[in-house]
Order: sequence, then structure tokens, then C-alpha cells
Amino acid sequence: MKVTIGGPLKLAFRPWVEGLENVPAEGAAILASNHLSFSDSFFLPAVLDRKVTFIAKAEYFTTPGVKGRMTAAFFKGVGQLPVDRSGARGAGEAAIKSGIDVLERGELFGIYPEGTRSPDGRLYRGKPGGLARVALASGAPVLPVAMIDTEKIQPPGKVMPKLMRPGIRIGKPLDFSRYQGMEHDRFVLRAVTDEVMYEIMKLSGQEYVDMYATAMKRQLSEAAKAEKEAEKAAKAALARAEKEQAEKEKARKAQAEKEQQTEQRRSEP
Repeated sequence: MKVTIGGPLKLAFRPWVEGLENVPAEGAAILASNHLSFSDSFFLPAVLDRKVTFIAKAEYFTTPGVKGRMTAAFFKGVGQLPVDRSGARGAGEAAIKSGIDVLERGELFGIYPEGTRSPDGRLYRGKPGGLARVALASGAPVLPVAMIDTEKIQPPGKVMPKLMRPGIRIGKPLDFSRYQGMEHDRFVLRAVTDEVMYEIMKLSGQEYVDMYATAMKRQLSEAAKAEKEAEKAAKAALARAEKEQAEKEKARKAQAEKEQQTEQRRSEP
């Protein structure tokens, strides 16, 4: 996949990279990145010599048919691990176990602390359940990563990607061994996550929003729905007003014709 996808990707987009020296040549490490685009999971592994394993929803691996098998082969090839998301808690536990398994093999594990793509290019609050628990349970160092401008390559609704140079900044490894054995303390999990998000913010230069990206997406969805309903109501009100105006105009014309006919009868000899 590095040859068939990574090579052409680097050739076409020429991503610039800073901090490659911070990625260990061997041994376990966690790459904690901001998440701007679907392509983040391709650009980051493409610029590294080592394999990076991310997590993907199980549906990518279980869809039937030829297309489903091709999709499954593709995601396996780029190092994605299937996670059953049928239950929120189950999904979280499966993701944590998958991450720990990858790190115990001495490999690189990639994770997006925000939990989902940023809806507007800003950096959102990290979710403490995944990143922090994997880091503390495994003892692996955390490398903050900032993806730059990847959201501009293929914005929502655009079919053809825009040829431009995205950037990747990899920060120095963060050591959380001082919290070893405290992976079930929610205050420690919050502190670890916030420290990583702060480093990502410094690397990316993004505006930080102290709320979860999922909550913002829900707000935006509800706002869009309310706007659509308001637009629909406004159109319905305009249609009613136009109908009432047409009926009034029709009644006025009918009254005028009636008065004209009455006047004509009066003027007859």
C-alpha cells in the first residue's frame, strides 16, 4: 500500500513534513493527531517508513459483495483495524484493546483524540477514554501530530481533490509514565488528554474549542434542520399570502364586473 498509494500520493501532493526525527525507528509509540479530513489516515502513513495502524468501523470489513471485499482488502492493506461500534461503550473498549495489542507488538498506533473529523477546521476537546487509557496501559510515548490544510484538498461536496501541499508536524514524544497504573482515574485521563491536545494546538496553530466535535456537529445539524424548517415555513407562508392575494384580486375583479354590468343595465333605455 505504501507503493501503490503512498508513492503516488506523495508525488501528486508533495506533503511537507516537520519532526520526522521524533518518530522512533523501532518500538511502540502512539501518534495522536488532529483530524481534518478522511485523507489524514493516508497522508500520515505515507510520509513514514514504518507502518501505522488506525482504527476503522467494522462495517468497512463486513459489507457483502465484490465491492465489500475490495473495501475490506483496501482497509486491511492500509493498516486499519475493525472495531464494532454497535454500542458506544463496547466500541470504546474494543478500540482500547486493539490499540494496546498493536503497541505490545512494538508497532505504531494512530489515534484521533477528537473522536471525529473537525466540522469547521478548529481543534476540539479531546475525548479522554481512548488515547489516555491506551497510553497509560501500554506505557508507550505519545507523539502529538498536526495535519495542516488536509481539509482544503477535498472539502465536503467536492468530487475532485484539489492539488495542493498539505503539511504534517510531528512533535516531541510525551512521557506519561508518572501516571502509570492510574488509567481508571478520570481526572488523570482528562489531564493526559488535555496535555496532548495543547501540544497539538501549538503544532497546528488551530483555534481551540472547549467542547467535543460530536457536540458541535450535533448543534450544526440541528441548526441546519431548524433553518431548513424555517425556510419551508416561510415558503408556505408566502404561498398562502400569494393565494390569498390572488383570491382577493379575483373577488375584486368579479365585483368590478358586477358593478359594470349593473351600470350598463341602468343606462339602457
